[in-house]
Amino acid sequence: KKLINVTGKIKGSIARSIRGKKGFGYDPIFIPNKFNKTFGEIYKSKKINMDHRYEAFKKLKKKAKI
Repeated sequence: KKLINVTGKIKGSIARSIRGKKGFGYDPIFIPNKFNKTFGEIYKSKKINMDHRYEAFKKLKKKAKI
């Protein structure tokens, strides 16, 4: 019954044009650092382990001691 707040972040840049059809929202324009592809071009199995939601979940798991 305790409120836990976490934030996940991923650094990257914005593409000059829409690239890729995978994902949703900003995925076709967001290029994560150290990549030359947008999230819209990266397979979900690879993206899922590096996006901001995954980072937040890792922090939440640690704080909640799950």
